[in-house]
This record gives sequence, structure tokens and C-alpha cells, in this order.
Amino acid sequence: MGRTASVLALWLLFSASVGAAMAKAKADSVNNSSSGGLFWSTAKDEGDLMRLSEAQETTVGVDDNADLDGGFSSLDGMLQWAIGHSDPSKLKETAQDVQRLSPNELKKRQMEIKELMEKLKMPSDAQLMQIAIADLNNSSLSIEDHHRALQELLILVEPIDNANDLNKLGGLAVVIRELDNPDPEIRTTSAWILGKASQNNPIVQAQVLELGALTKLMKMVNSSFVEEATKALYALSALIRNSIAAQELFYAKAGDLMFQDILSNPSSDIRLRRKTVYLVGDLAESQLENTHKAVLPIFSNRHFLKSVVDLIASSDLDLQEKALIAVKNLLQLRTTEALDFKDYCDLDGALERMRKQLQQLMEDEYQRDYLMDLEILRREVMLVFHQKLAKVTNVPT
Repeated sequence: MGRTASVLALWLLFSASVGAAMAKAKADSVNNSSSGGLFWSTAKDEGDLMRLSEAQETTVGVDDNADLDGGFSSLDGMLQWAIGHSDPSKLKETAQDVQRLSPNELKKRQMEIKELMEKLKMPSDAQLMQIAIADLNNSSLSIEDHHRALQELLILVEPIDNANDLNKLGGLAVVIRELDNPDPEIRTTSAWILGKASQNNPIVQAQVLELGALTKLMKMVNSSFVEEATKALYALSALIRNSIAAQELFYAKAGDLMFQDILSNPSSDIRLRRKTVYLVGDLAESQLENTHKAVLPIFSNRHFLKSVVDLIASSDLDLQEKALIAVKNLLQLRTTEALDFKDYCDLDGALERMRKQLQQLMEDEYQRDYLMDLEILRREVMLVFHQKLAKVTNVPT
């Protein structure tokens, strides 16, 4: 019984201090997870976590030479740690007490240690995702619990491996389902999750497309609830960037008209207009970097081009800057017509009006550096435009 007694002696000391620490931590922060600042849903208790853990791994006894928890690679590792952090006199005294235990008392102590080790185990990200998904599928829970579950997923899907696991766990379909939820905050957070999971992730992008989320997101962009509209547009941006399939479907669903409506409507929220014109510039830049890809028809639509050019006359400097970048990229596409920019969009007039506007604003010394940068960008756009125009009019630049 020497080895078992030693283990139990160490654990009687160790478990007493850990138990006290756990009780204090529980009192200080109920339901607070140590993983990324997450909060476990109040709909789940320790029993749920225990059952999840037991379903995925075999519980190890205290007398087995195997992993006991995430902190020790083996029982010997735990023993070395415990010896180094124990008072020798107390350890000797406790070991003598253990040797006097009856077999039943010894078995009881072993079970207590096993239960303590299970409580010390933190659930994995996959287990936390399973809990959140289960909460979303539980219609008996409160809307606050559903909000909390979505907030947990929002944090958990940031790592690409977790994002890839979302569909395997059945969570992607659940999140997409929530896009139709009557509660605008749930719709908003669901769109946000899809955006985070799809960002630069072709695997998730394809899965989201297959599950039919693109059309739902496009509809949400028109929401009167501004946060919902902006998060839906964020998700759309993440979905169609670097995805030809998503871009083709977006255009087939009249995505160019959606862009055009946002850009040309002065009543559209300024954040939506900024995000939209930024996305246009980004898509055009992607087209320039991948000349082998077919050019989207949206970039040949002169009505759409005019909606972008008109933003150069905006009173919002940030919007103007993003519009200039977008126009500069659009001018460099082989499918855009210089005469459309000249005659239909009146790009020359827009650039001249902006020059005068910046000149007036230069009196504000606090914005002068930024305004000078904008003027440099404006001149670059004008140069690119005249170079493109010269190719079809034979007018020297």
C-alpha cells in the first residue's frame, strides 16, 4: 500500500488547498470560464460538463499511471510537483494517517480524489461549443440564455480550427437558422458569428453558401435595425471575398443593385455606405491581383459605377477616401470604360469639386496632414483616369 498511501497523503494535502481555492473562485465569479473570458450558459451545470467529458474520454483512477488532468503528463509528474510543494513533516504525518485507513475508507478517499480531479478539468473549446449549440436548440430556455450562447460562439469561432469544427458539431446550421429569429439582437449576433467564421476561410465559406445563408444576409442588409444591417454586410463581405462561387451567386441575386441602392441613397447609414464602398474597392483590387478570374459583370454596370463616383462629393472625409480608392481600382480594370467615367459619371467634375472642397478645409490645421494625403490620392485617381481616357481618345495626358 506504500505507493497508494503516498499518493493519498499528497492528495489529502493538495485537495484541501485546491478545494478551498475552487470554492473561493466559484464565489468570486459564478459560471466564469478560464477559456478566453467565456461565460458558460446558466442552462448548463457541472453535471452536463461531466457527462460531456465522460463521453469523450476514459476516466483515469488515482492509481493508474496516466494523465490526471491538463496540468500533469503522468502520475509521477503529479507526485514530483506535490512533493516539491509540500511540508515534509505534514506529509509524513498524513502518510501515517493514510496507512491506518481501512479498505473501505481508502476506497472512499480514492473516489473523493477522482471527483476532485474531474471538477478541476476545464471543458475543451469543442465541449463549450456543444453546450452553446445545445442551448440554442433548447426552446425552453430564456432569450437571455440564447443571447449568452451566441456570445460564447462568437468568441469560440475566432480560431480557424474552431470555425472548421462548427459545422461538424451541427452549429453552423443552427446559427444560420437564427438569422430568421424574431429578435433583432439574435439575428445580429448570428450574422456576426458567420462573418467571423467565414473570414479568409474557404471551407466555412463553402459550407455557409451550401446552407443558403447568402440570400438571408442580403435581406438583412436592408434591415431598419442598423446594427443588424452592418453585421449582415460584414458577414457578406467575409463570405464573398476570395470566393468566386459566392461572388457569382451574389451577382445572380442582384447584389450590384443592393450595392447601388446603399451607395446612392443619402439616407443609408454612413457606416453601411463606408463598408459597402470599401468592399467594392477590395473586390476590384482582388480582380486586379487575379487577372485569370472572370471579371464580375457588376464592374461593367455604368449605373453602379456612377453610384461609386458620386461619393467623392460626400461631406464625410472617410467615405470620400474609400470612394477614391474604389474608383482608382475600378479605373484599372480592363472591363471598365473610360468614356463611362467621363460622360456618364462625370468623374472630372467630381474630382474638381473635391479639390475645391479640400482647399477650403486646409485652413483647419488639425486636419491638414490628412487633407494633404487625400489631395495626393485625388491626384493619383485623376492621373489614372486621364491615362485610361487617353487610350481611347488619343488625347495626350
